[in-house]
Amino acid sequence: MVKIERVEVKNPEEKQIIIGQGNFTVFACDDIFKTLLTTVPGIKCAVAMNEAMPRLTRVTGNDEGLKELVGENCLRIGASHTFFIMFDNAFPINVLGVLKSHPVVANIYVASANPLNVLVAETELGRAVIGVVDGASVNRIENEEEKKERREICEMLGYVVE
Repeated sequence: MVKIERVEVKNPEEKQIIIGQGNFTVFACDDIFKTLLTTVPGIKCAVAMNEAMPRLTRVTGNDEGLKELVGENCLRIGASHTFFIMFDNAFPINVLGVLKSHPVVANIYVASANPLNVLVAETELGRAVIGVVDGASVNRIENEEEKKERREICEMLGYVVE
């Protein structure tokens, strides 16, 4: 029997969030945290990771409010080897490359500041993340004015769109 549950992510201040899956290492939570600190100087962040054994959520970070939120969110997800990162003073584009290449990271499910729902499957063995709902559903294709606005924002941020 498989039970599917929707876990709403608590993010009252719309901080940046990355949710992923790692392999088991006792140092994974701390190592991901150190990687964030060395990738973006001045980042405020916290990392939580669920371990299958001894069945607990490990938490570290440099901001007490973020540590509380990542611990609570990761515990509610409850899936072993899931990690939950919340941060300020950076964007996912600043850290995703190094996280994806980190030896303890197996998968990234989402990187966003949007409202998130984590879809969790539960069996007799345990829980697993099966996907993440990221923000609201789209309902149309952009028009020419919206395309122009998007490209102006990209150029303002230093990205050249041909």
